[in-house]
Amino acid sequence: MTTESPSTTDAATRSPAASLGATAVGLLTAGGELFSTLARTLHFTLHGKSDLRRALGYMYTIGNQSLVFLCVVMGFIGMITVYQGGVQLLRVIPDMSQLGATYLELLVKDLAATICALMLATRVGAGIAAEVGSMVVTEQVDALRMCATDPIDYLIRPRFVASVVMTVVLVIVAGTLGALTGMWTAEVFFNVRPATFWDLGQVDAGDVTVGLVKCVAYGGTIPVISGYCGLGARGGSEGVGSATTRAVVNCSLAIIILDFLITSIGYAIFE
Repeated sequence: MTTESPSTTDAATRSPAASLGATAVGLLTAGGELFSTLARTLHFTLHGKSDLRRALGYMYTIGNQSLVFLCVVMGFIGMITVYQGGVQLLRVIPDMSQLGATYLELLVKDLAATICALMLATRVGAGIAAEVGSMVVTEQVDALRMCATDPIDYLIRPRFVASVVMTVVLVIVAGTLGALTGMWTAEVFFNVRPATFWDLGQVDAGDVTVGLVKCVAYGGTIPVISGYCGLGARGGSEGVGSATTRAVVNCSLAIIILDFLITSIGYAIFE
């Protein structure tokens, strides 16, 4: 005769309302812990001891290993977006004079920062979660605590600083390449001259401000969420893999939500 454990029986007989409540409590708890991680990261960044050497090392790692990847992605994004936009314009108004102005406004305000951040979530976020998670399951984080060192100060803070700085730099470089490939596409397929395409008349200070705010917000979100997921890793290599997956998914979701919030606030302020 087989017997079921009490936890299995409770899970099987739990009502939908109880399951929903347990999920809500779990989400609220996780949200509170994530907010605490962010607050402590900001505290150590503003008031903690400076560790420029480690931050520079992470800047090099993030920039060196992500630059080519982001440039390739934004190059193709620029070609695809301009080509699709040009095709749609030809169907409505056979006038390509505003193709470049519209694309550059979209690129500066939203496209460059958001696409690059989503790519960095897969590249940088996964790496941070895997590194921190490996240190957790091998008890290196416990050793840091025994040495009176806060893991958030030692592990997340320098990555936070490096990610914010390098996200801004990478978005500018990759976004510029996206603009150039878009200009090339417009000239080859729609006979739009570079001087006509490179029209910054629709790009104002509000668009640049919103784009930079998104870069900073995305750059800070990725290491905080990834580090939080890594610190929660349990159960050996399988737990590290699970933490890495959670980091990529949560970072991507957070970027989409921040994109909506910052765009809405920017529209309310600058429009």
